[in-house]
Amino acid sequence: MNVELIGANAGKIWNALQAGALSSKALKKATKLKEAELNLALGWLAREGKIAFTEAEDEVIIALA
Repeated sequence: MNVELIGANAGKIWNALQAGALSSKALKKATKLKEAELNLALGWLAREGKIAFTEAEDEVIIALA
């Protein structure tokens, strides 16, 4: 996987989160990304400070920062 693809996947996540926070499962479903693709793109966005993580009832919730 190359950097351009990770960046494009980060854009998919960003667009999906525009409507509001999502669980990691819901985000995976909304973006149709594989687990590894999702995690790499989430790491990209987290490193840039663009997203925030919270935990609720054993689920990770992701929102735009």
